[in-house]
Amino acid sequence: MMSKSTTYIANLLKTCIDKKSHISGKLIHAHILRLGLYDDTFLSNRLIELYNKCCQINTARHLFDQMPHKNIYSCNAMLSAYCKSSKLEDAYLLFDEMPERNEVSWNTLISALVRNGMAEKAVGVYRGMKWEGFVPTHFTLASVVSACGMMGDVKCGRGEHCVAIKIGLDENVYVGNALLSMYAKCGCIGDAVKAFEDLVEPNEVSFTAMMGVLAETDQVEEALKMFRLMYRIGISVDSISLSCVLGVFSRSGIGNTTGLLGNAHGRLIHGLIIRLGFEKDLHLGNSLLDMYAKTRDMESAEAVFNSLPQVSNVSWNVMIGGYGQDYQIGKALDYMQMMKEYGFEADEVTHVNMLAACIKSGNVETARKIFSNMACPSLVSWNAMLSGYFQDEKFKEAIKLFREMQFRNVQADRTTLAIILNSCAVLGLFEWGKAVHCTCIKGLNHTDIYVGSGLIGLYSKCNQADVAKSIFDRMPGRDIVCWNSMIAGLSLNSLDKEAFNLFKQMMGKGLYPTQFSYATILSSCAKSSSVPQGRQVHTQIVKDGVVNDVYVGSALIDMYSKCGEVHEARVFFDTMPFKNTITWNEMIHGYAQNGCGDKAIDLYNEMIQSGEKLDGITFLAVLTACSHSGLVDHGIAIFNSMQSEHGVEPLSDHYTCMIDTLGRAGRFHEIEVLVDKMPCKDDPIVWEVLLSSCRFHDNVTLARRAADALFSLDPKNSAPYVLLANMYSSLGRWDEVKYVRDMMSKKSIVKNPGYSWLEHKNEKQHMVNHYSYMEMPDSEAVCIL
Repeated sequence: MMSKSTTYIANLLKTCIDKKSHISGKLIHAHILRLGLYDDTFLSNRLIELYNKCCQINTARHLFDQMPHKNIYSCNAMLSAYCKSSKLEDAYLLFDEMPERNEVSWNTLISALVRNGMAEKAVGVYRGMKWEGFVPTHFTLASVVSACGMMGDVKCGRGEHCVAIKIGLDENVYVGNALLSMYAKCGCIGDAVKAFEDLVEPNEVSFTAMMGVLAETDQVEEALKMFRLMYRIGISVDSISLSCVLGVFSRSGIGNTTGLLGNAHGRLIHGLIIRLGFEKDLHLGNSLLDMYAKTRDMESAEAVFNSLPQVSNVSWNVMIGGYGQDYQIGKALDYMQMMKEYGFEADEVTHVNMLAACIKSGNVETARKIFSNMACPSLVSWNAMLSGYFQDEKFKEAIKLFREMQFRNVQADRTTLAIILNSCAVLGLFEWGKAVHCTCIKGLNHTDIYVGSGLIGLYSKCNQADVAKSIFDRMPGRDIVCWNSMIAGLSLNSLDKEAFNLFKQMMGKGLYPTQFSYATILSSCAKSSSVPQGRQVHTQIVKDGVVNDVYVGSALIDMYSKCGEVHEARVFFDTMPFKNTITWNEMIHGYAQNGCGDKAIDLYNEMIQSGEKLDGITFLAVLTACSHSGLVDHGIAIFNSMQSEHGVEPLSDHYTCMIDTLGRAGRFHEIEVLVDKMPCKDDPIVWEVLLSSCRFHDNVTLARRAADALFSLDPKNSAPYVLLANMYSSLGRWDEVKYVRDMMSKKSIVKNPGYSWLEHKNEKQHMVNHYSYMEMPDSEAVCIL
């Protein structure tokens, strides 16, 4: 039994602990030593608790080591001190050395591991706890279920849910909240809703978590109903719960109907904030700014910003980011300048927001200037800049920046590597890509799904489909993006049968195809002219309920058209409930491919009547149809209407198509007029098409003009020399033939060899024809043929 003096001192220490009074506690500690009570275990435990509360961890440990008589409470107090200061290695060592443990010991360590993001270790300790015969408490289960959510391990989470039911803790509010959050993080929305419904007395945490779940599934209206219910049943509404519900509306989306709905509901919460007298709260003010910014209501955001009695870096950063998302780059720059003028230091978030603003508005050069002025850019900033270059198709600049990043010893992450691998793939820099692959292996990033997809894209685009497939086969956690990349890679390398088989394999594994999946495999079916396979994919599209998607529908039209089933393409086109410019273009192009010029023109006129916007591809498709069907006058009329009636400026492709149309009809006077006024005289393809037309109709004068233009624009291209020489040869003008061949000889220009693919015994043979020289690996095949 404690003496009165011991009880009095213990009470004084409790007061010091509550007030975090370190100095007073030290004085009491000195008094304890003077009284000779240093061996009193109870007082020592209180002192350890005091030093723990006052963040004096070393003093607490020194006292713990000096204690002559330790008990379970002493060890737990020291363990708690280590855990609260995140010294988990020391906590582990002490835990192992403890002569005995109780539920508090286990719970203290498990919760600390979860708080510090060490979910797997927390689950491991929990298993040890059960092995030693301890029954988990509601505190234990709440921590372990949270760990399952962090790991995304719904199987483990369901197991602990069963444990909770078995020991009667499934209706506990803390366990229930943890279950709700775990199911939400694992994407099991139905289970999360059920966990909420099973709660007997949900609290503000329960309602806040449930609102987050509803927001994740774009059920903003339901989230607002949940908040109203919370308010109606008398659960305390404070600045934290208000901030959380604003966060729900912030996540509701930008620039779509859900985002507009979120803004409307956010305004209602704004009114409640004013009514409850919280409008001066800085944290809540920043939440309001974020809600208005993310729903693209920058006028309201600016009004809130100006009304705040004080602002922080967060406030400025939200405004800069909001204007950037709203494409108002000038306003974002103004706020960054004002931020400095008001004495606020731009931080990493400021710079990243500003970089994102510039990149989103397509102003990559300004982004680069901001980036260059950063003293020590973080990896996030490097990645933002790399992403900007990639989106702006400045792939060489992206690679150059990556080299600078390596020079500065900045460690690349999966985002960096994925961007660079894709840049190398676009540019065809195979050796550079292989070097980046080595970097991935050294950094142990090569098995990451994002990096893996980049590697698959690189090797596929560099004609190394077998290497891409081996990388794909070794990837541990392949998601839909990886499968799409591999299917696209096989299709790109004309391995259409393999692409279709891989698509079926993906379906067999229970993965749902995306728009890109269907577009890729339908393109592959079109290339191999496999209508039966295309129809199989069409059937699956109907089953998946995406047949009304305009992009998938456009891919189906393209597939049927390229397979010669243009009537089937038109039937499907007519049944589509929603059409866009791409859909119309595909159908017109389908008619063009199949020589149905009249039908293409009729559909083009229907498109105009429908009010759908015409673009450059629309005109290219209908002009191609006119060219292939000999509808010259229709083609001229449509071409002349582009700029005057539809505001679409003709590009080199349109001029090329018109030259081809007029050339097929032998109307060279009109071609000359068109060539004289076209702005794209530096495009060699235009002149090649003109030269081919002249060759067909033996128009020597215009052919010479086209050839001279090509000699200047593309001096190493042998095609114009060969076409011109053949034309002179057909006319018996041998002096000119000799002149052209002498030019080729002087410039060391060699005719590109012709080649053919022959299939023999299920293998493709390559035959090259270079004037009189023929080369073929399998001469036996020629004999057999």
